[in-house]
Amino acid sequence: MSEDGTAKSSPGEGGRFLRWAYRYLAGPAEGVQGAIQGGSAEAREAWKRDLAERKRYTREQRERRRAARRD
Repeated sequence: MSEDGTAKSSPGEGGRFLRWAYRYLAGPAEGVQGAIQGGSAEAREAWKRDLAERKRYTREQRERRRAARRD
């Protein structure tokens, strides 16, 4: 904060107009159906399969490292 009590903004932060534009024009996408869930049920299932496969691979790698340390 500066001496007069106002916070100084960084050069890349924009300004009063950009803050107003974001708040009133861009705003949050409230009316988009399924935006967070990833669209279709097929896409969600593919994401879940991919995540399970990554977890399995990580688990196997951890087990291999433990086995290598024991030997």
